[in-house]
Amino acid sequence: MAPTSRIGAGRGGVAALICGALAAGGLAAAGVTALEPEAASASSHREAPLISGTPQYDNTDLYAFVSPDKPDTTTIIANWIPFEEPAGGPNFFTFAEDARYDLHIDHDGDAQGDLLFRYTFRTHTKNDATFLYATGPVTALDDPDLNITQTYDIELLKLRDQRPVSRTKIADDVPVAPSNVGRASMPDYDTLRKQAVRELAGGATTFAGQADDPFFLDLRVFDLLYGGNLSEVGNDTLKGYNVNSLALQVPTDMITESADQPVVGIWSTTQRENAEGHFVQVSRLGNPLVNEVVNPLRDKDVFNASAPWDDARFLKNVTEPELPRLIEAIYRIDAPDEPRDDLVDVFLKGVEGLNRPPHGTPSEMLRLNTSIEPAAEPKRLGVLDGDNAGFPNGRRLTDDVIDASLQVVEGELVGAENDLGDAVDANDKEFGAAFPYLANPTEGSRGPLAKGVDGGDDVRNQLGDALRPAGAQGSGDTTLIAASAGAGAGGLLLIGVALMWWRRMRGRAY
Repeated sequence: MAPTSRIGAGRGGVAALICGALAAGGLAAAGVTALEPEAASASSHREAPLISGTPQYDNTDLYAFVSPDKPDTTTIIANWIPFEEPAGGPNFFTFAEDARYDLHIDHDGDAQGDLLFRYTFRTHTKNDATFLYATGPVTALDDPDLNITQTYDIELLKLRDQRPVSRTKIADDVPVAPSNVGRASMPDYDTLRKQAVRELAGGATTFAGQADDPFFLDLRVFDLLYGGNLSEVGNDTLKGYNVNSLALQVPTDMITESADQPVVGIWSTTQRENAEGHFVQVSRLGNPLVNEVVNPLRDKDVFNASAPWDDARFLKNVTEPELPRLIEAIYRIDAPDEPRDDLVDVFLKGVEGLNRPPHGTPSEMLRLNTSIEPAAEPKRLGVLDGDNAGFPNGRRLTDDVIDASLQVVEGELVGAENDLGDAVDANDKEFGAAFPYLANPTEGSRGPLAKGVDGGDDVRNQLGDALRPAGAQGSGDTTLIAASAGAGAGGLLLIGVALMWWRRMRGRAY
């Protein structure tokens, strides 16, 4: 495919482009039935029964885009562990040691992996006689006060017929950015984040660690599609939650077949070691929301365990999707006619003239045309709004994939123009301008300060629950707190312990 940069011209132009491709035979029946009748897979936030119980292995989102500040490179970001509550200690959030976290590249469109970047992790504990994740203020990744740390290796596997023909370790013992426990434990988290960004030989850059969940959407779609009357729409359900992220930036010519064939397919998987010592795939992700809202319950776990070259097994879930029928039943918006060949064309083959590889095999994965330059002013609806550098040409952090996907599902590309969406148009935190682009994670200490404390490093912050939260009532506690004002640090701690004991005793019945 020759480099393409001027495909999109707004919604009408994109719809005409895709409809023209369909009419020209881009989705001929023979092309669909050529898929072998096996399985497909993807994943997202708690999308399947089995993986929802093992969050360390749950691949929540995948992003792939030409790096806006380094356009000769491609950035891939994959996230795990959905809904990380920032204050969820004392055991904070680590990558699993018995897992292989894999990023797959198909550079010729045959639905087979050609390159695989494999991340494996080790956990290190300095002091197992304490319950603390951080035993004091942490100022660096090698700080003795950072009690629980992780490191990782990256292997690059080159594949032929899904068998490795070479293995190269491209990263060894790289530190992971820790969970953001809070201001007292990590007074300058941004420094820790920067220390976790490492340049590798060959021009690649890597990052692993906690980040703000970049996916923005209202997940209350599952309550009868936003309450059955849109009364619940417009709240970013993932605001304030974190994820564990892998980010890898590589020279684009490292992953493409050639300058004449710049389209790559990308997906991510998790393999978990079983009791027999074998690694079994338990999660996979390409495009967002596929396993959440496309596949019915009976297919979800099998879907997570299978591979792109077997994607025909679930073809009916795409050509006869449930979501438009639900929208028609609840909101009386007519569902487009089936079979939905337009959805197959966009999400299983790529858009002709945009991100479809030559001689491609239909399969579920992100497809990115790396020859399309980053947009100076990205549009949240991506290709639907004439911005060819955006979703579904890969996926950027700022792409509003919920609105774009919903509008396509409701027939935007087959003449049923609409402006449907969840009324959440941007992330709650601003993304960075440089790698790894992700926003810093929300910190654990985000609740109200103790009474009488207005921020800073007031020693009373160290007492935690020994001091009453701001706004609490009761003269007895106030007297004890006030009595501590002139004490030294040691005396203050004793008073705090005495306060906790006194409050506990006061609650007893005599």
